[in-house]
Amino acid sequence: SAINFLERLCLTWMFFFMMCVAERTYKQRFLFAKLFSHITSARKARKYEIPHFRLKKVENIKIWLSLRSYLKRRGPQRSVDVVVSSVFLLALSIAFICCAQVLKGHKTFLSASYNWEFLMWEAALLLFLLRLASLGSETNKKYSNISILLTEQINLYLKMEKKPNKKEQLSLVNNVLKLSTKLLKELDSPFRLYGLTMNPLIYNITRVVILSAVSGVISDLLGFNIRV
Repeated sequence: SAINFLERLCLTWMFFFMMCVAERTYKQRFLFAKLFSHITSARKARKYEIPHFRLKKVENIKIWLSLRSYLKRRGPQRSVDVVVSSVFLLALSIAFICCAQVLKGHKTFLSASYNWEFLMWEAALLLFLLRLASLGSETNKKYSNISILLTEQINLYLKMEKKPNKKEQLSLVNNVLKLSTKLLKELDSPFRLYGLTMNPLIYNITRVVILSAVSGVISDLLGFNIRV
């Protein structure tokens, strides 16, 4: 029993240590995204002591897009995604086991000690996933903030009225801004769950298996069929 307890304690510590590393990486990504969103604002750039430039030239837009791509790819990517996917699959498996136990006999579900352990693990994993989902969602909002490009387009239109002799040059910059806006909209991954990168297989399993299991549990508890 002592060896079994020590093994489980060590495995639990290793697992939660990897989750803490993943959360730290997500916090760094959010910090980079936050600072990146302040580059085009003179007041915020001065406040955070970061470089500032406006998107009024094609060269500046090119630098802005290159910097965005570099910051999104900085730091560990695959290892963190593997940790998050593993946590998600583990939470998915525990939820499926709990649903199966409830369907088997919901009156005796809490009488078994291992079910209490399952519930504790599920609560801890869900809190971790909610934290990562919040950070990932905020990070995506910062990188996919189209209002920055729209603001620069409005500034260009105002400059066209003040400086009609530079209308051709400003029109070229405006067209590049429009293409950049379309590009940012197309770059969003279709398999994302509140900022978490989702494998298409995991995404489909979540939709089919878990929703079906939850539907069966609710139907069993309420006494009539509910299809989620």
